[in-house]
Amino acid sequence: MKKSILTTFSSYMTGRVSRWVVIGIWVVLTAALTIAWPAVNDSEVNNAPNLSENSPSVEADKLVKKQFPNSSGIPALLTWHNESGLTEEDLNAVQQMAEHLEKDPLEDQSSTPPLHKMPVSALQQMVSKDGTTLVQPIFFQESVDTEVLKGNIDDIKEQVKKQVSYNPFNVSIDENNKLSTRVTGPAGIQVDATGLFEGADVSLLIATVVLVLVLLLIIYRSPILAIIPLIGVGFAYMLLSPILGFLADKGWITVDAQSISIMTVLLFGAGTDYCLFLISHYRDELLKVNDKRKALIHAFKDASGAIAMSGITVVISLLVLIVAEYGAYHRFAIPFSLSIFIMGIASLTLIPALLSVMGRGSFYPFIPRTPEMEKERAEKKGKPVPAKKGKSRFGTWVGNIVTTKPWTIIIACVIFFGAMSVYSSQIKYTYDVLSSFPEDMPSREGFKVISDAYSPGELAPAQVVIDTEGKSVDLEKELKKHDLVSTVSNPQSGADNDDLKVYDVKFNVNPYSTKAMEAIPELRDAAENALAEANVPSVKSKVWIGGQTATQYDTMVTSNKDNDLIVPLIIVFISILLLAYLRSIVAMLYLVGTVILSYSAALGLGWLIIHNVMGADAIQGAIPLYAFVFLVALGEDYNIFMISSIWKKKNYMPLKQAIKEGVSETSGVITSAGIILAATFAVLATLPIQVLVQFGIITALGILLDTFIVRPFLVPAITTVCGRFAFWPAKVKMVKGKEN
Repeated sequence: MKKSILTTFSSYMTGRVSRWVVIGIWVVLTAALTIAWPAVNDSEVNNAPNLSENSPSVEADKLVKKQFPNSSGIPALLTWHNESGLTEEDLNAVQQMAEHLEKDPLEDQSSTPPLHKMPVSALQQMVSKDGTTLVQPIFFQESVDTEVLKGNIDDIKEQVKKQVSYNPFNVSIDENNKLSTRVTGPAGIQVDATGLFEGADVSLLIATVVLVLVLLLIIYRSPILAIIPLIGVGFAYMLLSPILGFLADKGWITVDAQSISIMTVLLFGAGTDYCLFLISHYRDELLKVNDKRKALIHAFKDASGAIAMSGITVVISLLVLIVAEYGAYHRFAIPFSLSIFIMGIASLTLIPALLSVMGRGSFYPFIPRTPEMEKERAEKKGKPVPAKKGKSRFGTWVGNIVTTKPWTIIIACVIFFGAMSVYSSQIKYTYDVLSSFPEDMPSREGFKVISDAYSPGELAPAQVVIDTEGKSVDLEKELKKHDLVSTVSNPQSGADNDDLKVYDVKFNVNPYSTKAMEAIPELRDAAENALAEANVPSVKSKVWIGGQTATQYDTMVTSNKDNDLIVPLIIVFISILLLAYLRSIVAMLYLVGTVILSYSAALGLGWLIIHNVMGADAIQGAIPLYAFVFLVALGEDYNIFMISSIWKKKNYMPLKQAIKEGVSETSGVITSAGIILAATFAVLATLPIQVLVQFGIITALGILLDTFIVRPFLVPAITTVCGRFAFWPAKVKMVKGKEN
């Protein structure tokens, strides 16, 4: 009888010589690529555009930059604030700073108002009505790099400290009789956003490794076994880093700090899961087979299919992000899918080789032995043979309840998941960058100062550009009619075209808020109406709206469009993979359906915590798609691992008994894997970035729902109710016999 491919492959992985060859290949390949190619951290680009060139706001910003150079550029808003009122000495410092910026411009500085040439009385007219605040704008070239902006802001701080003779950047904005300064505006926000991620991937990596190690030690109580998965994940990470670094260095992909942070968590969480699936089978086989190599071969045959299927499911789901139009989503596709692909290979090559080297010693001090080995060992020591350990009581109880009371389980789960899913409809979403920052971030404090003293729209005005075609258009009057508009500037004419007019529109609300974003199409309508009244033809092609608020509006529109495309694609691909693996339409439908239900419930439960407990008014608009991709893909991992056990057992035992055995057999490893995976995502909640905090909480909750409700209760209960029909349309010969 010919050996199967899996038997041949596993025999090679575990051979006395070949196992060292496998380990050697991983060591040499990792070392060679690490030396030859740059690390991914060295190739991060944290200011890559998220919107395409043909997005309305991008087109508008290009037009403004070309035709209205005095209005273009990235502004840094230097806020001068004294809670007791700005003094003449404070205003002198402002003028000295303006003079310095004119004589010794910062790198890529394009312009700044000559405040030093004004008499103090004129400068006082620019101070807020309450006399506490003055905003000094400093414009930089559109193409300026974030690192240059960071250096410039550092230079600004140093120069201000010289003018004031103390450090006003460390003075509280609420302190009386003392000047405080902050840098905000698009430049300050961009620098602060990048600074939040600086070193985050390193600290996140350390925290994740320590957490996984501690959890493995607690769960398996074996120092060697705790290290083996980390060795596998570590090699995968060390191999992945230069590969991604090479791809980024060549310009084939773009990576940023946020994607690397999430990728690290994904790699360690999912990678550890795959290792545990194989280790669990190996331990079970060591309790039955004397020969440790044969036990590993049997374990590999049993686990490799589920591991490969799980890995392929996650890889394809993550790769679907490559069709996204929004840059942040698109940039996630290659790093995420490649990380799981490499980890999958490590799980099926490096981990078996390491287990082959360590053998039963992997589980020290709780070494699994066959009954014969235990008996022989006891006789040598003159001790009684230890009693054989029974099956997990919890796993046995769950197996019994899902097969005896399936409808009770299904109804209870549907009520709970349904309630949480309905609650998820109450979620409010935001694209406000500032709301992601800690409250003590300089740019957020600067915005608070501006919004309290002036109109909050001072932070980032919208720029409305129209082509009048030589007609007289009173757009200023039309724009001022809008409830959210605070002020509208006088129009400026284009550098090459006098018919082009630009208006700076300042809102009376936070320009990054959802309210301001929703005003963008209304401002467009107002501009089109004004042009139409002046008999300008083709008005829809004669209006452009730029600025940060318009950019965020386009972000929302693009994100929603990506959601509508990516979510169905992922569902279709996962369905096809499950259908190919299980050859059952019915099983495919309820496996996909339960994970989607679990995802929507996780959103609702997450909102319950984030909104009602943590006090957030909204969650970041990108989170639903991120959570969907991870929860649906990773949730199917556990379903595949458990259902594959049931599918195999039903070939030689009655279906209900197969369900009991399958649930009991997989409960321990899936529970362990789920706890570890949820914990790794929960690590994101320790970072000072709200989008990652919220994403980490929702994803961790979703994984726990899958681990403790969907996998052990809901899916087996549905399988029990479906019975033979669960395998349709495949024809399955059911094993008859007494159910235990």
